[in-house]
Amino acid sequence: MKVAKFGGSSVANAEQLRKVANIIQDDRERKVIVVSAPGKRFSEDTKVTDLLIELGDAYLKNEPYDSKLQKILDRFQEITTELQISDRVIKEIEDGIHSILSSDDSDALKMDALKATGEDSLAKVLSVYLQSLGLKAAYLNPKNAGIFVSDNPGSAQILDESYEHLYKLRNRDDIVVIPGFFGYTLDGKLITFSRGGSDITGSIVAAGVRADLYENFTDVDSVYCVNPNIVENPKEITSLTYKEMRELSYAGFSVFHDEALIPAFKADIPVCIKNTNNPQGMGTIIVAQKAAQPNPVVGIASDTGFVSIYVSKYLMNRELGFGRKLLTILEDEGISFEHTPSGIDDISVIVRESRMPKDKEERVIARIKKELKPDTVHVDRDLALIMVVGEGMDSTVGLADKATHAFAKANVNLEMINQGSSEVSMMFGIKASKVNESVRALYEMFFQ
Repeated sequence: MKVAKFGGSSVANAEQLRKVANIIQDDRERKVIVVSAPGKRFSEDTKVTDLLIELGDAYLKNEPYDSKLQKILDRFQEITTELQISDRVIKEIEDGIHSILSSDDSDALKMDALKATGEDSLAKVLSVYLQSLGLKAAYLNPKNAGIFVSDNPGSAQILDESYEHLYKLRNRDDIVVIPGFFGYTLDGKLITFSRGGSDITGSIVAAGVRADLYENFTDVDSVYCVNPNIVENPKEITSLTYKEMRELSYAGFSVFHDEALIPAFKADIPVCIKNTNNPQGMGTIIVAQKAAQPNPVVGIASDTGFVSIYVSKYLMNRELGFGRKLLTILEDEGISFEHTPSGIDDISVIVRESRMPKDKEERVIARIKKELKPDTVHVDRDLALIMVVGEGMDSTVGLADKATHAFAKANVNLEMINQGSSEVSMMFGIKASKVNESVRALYEMFFQ
């Protein structure tokens, strides 16, 4: 049995859904299908999920939202018309949205239910289309599939009992189409995963049914070793380990949600990334282990939007609890941290910029000064992180030397280096304005 997940670009319009149907028909082992909401049809287009968020924001601000609702209905109407299938789902979408907005649920639950409408509606459309082609197919709501999650709107975590329920899908003889991105609490509340969570659903379902393969269909032939928007025609990666893909996804690779591989990894299920527009291509396979390579570096990833909180105090290393007190301040302010490189008398805490707006920054700095009495404390914004990733890097001599030479060649100053905590990556902090030239220099060093 294979689980196939189709991303937003793969289900953006009727033409793409025809390709999806052909892929499903080409392999009878593709018995469980997970879908995203319709993505962009062209570069200036808007994803359906974003349209739903705009509608929800307008509602919460007591602004008119009829035109936003109509845009959503028009997107699905266009698909059903071109596929020549029943447009009953259009009325269901409209009624469903009005029902959500008029419910007694909290604003957070309403937003989760609205955001999930794109995936849920697309799953219904695809199942009807497959039926019109003579296939035995059915839409399956996540609750009926057994996808039960924690009560954390916008950031659900799967509950272990879900896997036992999902395993029962193996007994079905039809093709089931499951909407991604959301599940239900044990008391029946709809809760979404974090953004991009359809990948998480696909991985969870693959683990639950103990699939032989989890196929993730997107709009690229394979994973590239570097962002093709930065380096022209970069090398393709034919195989990756789970650890490598996790590190690359975290640091900016948009092919996979960075949490998505965990269920598949725990169940030891291989994952293949393939192109909906070129399904016969080899793609990229992700496995638990792979043979050692002469060049252990498989990819270079970069991401912007980071902030560094730098704290210095003489004899910090002798002061019991200093690090705990610093992180407690961040916890009190609702700020999770990414990395904490440190020295004898100083420590930096790297956080996402989105988690520390200016008003929080002022409170955090004031508390650090009052409670920790440091010699120096300051915040650096507009930082980027670059990750050089590959299994076996920790046992290969000279890789750090190559990386730092690449930065020097690009005339880029390093704000931070962190390697010791990871066996598969080296992390570098630089100013965000220097990302592209840094990535190009690293690519030339390691791949050319």
